[in-house]
Amino acid sequence: MGYENRERLTALWASEVELYRAARPRSEALWRAALPSMPDGVPMLWMAKWPGPWPVYVDDARGAHFSCVDGLDHVDLCLGDTGAMCGHAPPASVAAIAEQLGRGSTYMLPTADAAIAAGLLADRFGLPSWQFSLSATDANRSLIRYARHVTERPKILVIDHCYHGSVDEAFATLDETGAVVERRGNIGPPVPPAATTVVVPFNDVPALERALRELDVAAVLIEPAMTNIGIVLPAPGWHDALRALCDETGTILIIDETHTLCAGPGGMTQRDNLRPDAVVVGKTIGGGIPAGAHGMTEEFAARVRSSLELEDIDVGGVGGTLAGNAASMAGIRATLGEVLTAEVYPAMIERATEWTAGVQAALDEFGVPWQVTQLGARAEYSFRATPPRDGTEAADADDFELQQYLHLHALNRGILITPFHNMALMCPDTTSADVERHTLAFREAVASLYS
Repeated sequence: MGYENRERLTALWASEVELYRAARPRSEALWRAALPSMPDGVPMLWMAKWPGPWPVYVDDARGAHFSCVDGLDHVDLCLGDTGAMCGHAPPASVAAIAEQLGRGSTYMLPTADAAIAAGLLADRFGLPSWQFSLSATDANRSLIRYARHVTERPKILVIDHCYHGSVDEAFATLDETGAVVERRGNIGPPVPPAATTVVVPFNDVPALERALRELDVAAVLIEPAMTNIGIVLPAPGWHDALRALCDETGTILIIDETHTLCAGPGGMTQRDNLRPDAVVVGKTIGGGIPAGAHGMTEEFAARVRSSLELEDIDVGGVGGTLAGNAASMAGIRATLGEVLTAEVYPAMIERATEWTAGVQAALDEFGVPWQVTQLGARAEYSFRATPPRDGTEAADADDFELQQYLHLHALNRGILITPFHNMALMCPDTTSADVERHTLAFREAVASLYS
């Protein structure tokens, strides 16, 4: 687990930083020009966490590649951390969005694209009733409110080390005594998390039973496999037990498929025949512009709609004036109907299998005690010998300095992987040659550490 030779790691890091500095003077100039008007010179503070002394500035992105302002070509295995899972600037999505922009982008009124998009999502996920937002975070917040409203229960159950965007209820964890406390780095929490949130470990059925039988949980909010702390797959039977417990206790089950849409056109919900009361999707479904959606069963949707007064429907904390806008609807309709279709998934998954094999080959060659896990078109390695069973095991294997070195090493060789963990995602345009570039670079990085 991890890497013990910190002196060697420090020296390797310094060498990679010098390579980065020499290759990216135009990115440096843009970054320095931005410093007076933006903290750390970036439009969102987390962008300062990319490895290297300043961020890469992108000039143009198409399919699975982008070029930076310094003229360097990159294989993009980050793909906007799923936002560009259908590839950068997919022609069908771009054409639909551009055409709609020419006729107006937002009216606070529906367009014909909305019903088409809802129908496409209903076909994929098996849930008939859909609403739209600007992000998966917004969709999660809406469902949390609806679940509390119809159940008249105060709490939301989440998985320890989960990720659901900036949803307040998800920024909670368990301390060494099992108490619900704030997650590290939680910025300005509105209330102590134990007031709103129940936390259980992933794959822990007894913990689910104890929590749900208190009958104060309105909804369980989960990813069907954890993806933002490394990939953690569900144990056999865990989803069945969760569904049975929700049925027994009258708890709403919400599955957030935003990242796990990599598993197939209907995510793990379709692939594994899961039976949620609601599903959330976001990021990639708009073809590159802000878009999110949530779907509900007929029963859940009826409970929600029948309990809302028309006079108050716009002031209850759900939705916004740009939600369901015409440009987003055009993007979703074109992306789901013409780009991220069932036909493109087999090749995407095959590329992820090749990536996984390349990583495993390097680990085997040098006897490195790390593991790699694949989920559909997504794969990730972590610094432990066996696949993690829950978020704590995945978090305990983290090594930030080692991760930063591996990411910077890849970036210096024209490969971008998802920041802050070691994930690669394939899009319809990713080729075997793109994957091979990572395989060769990763082997070189591992050799630098262990040979």
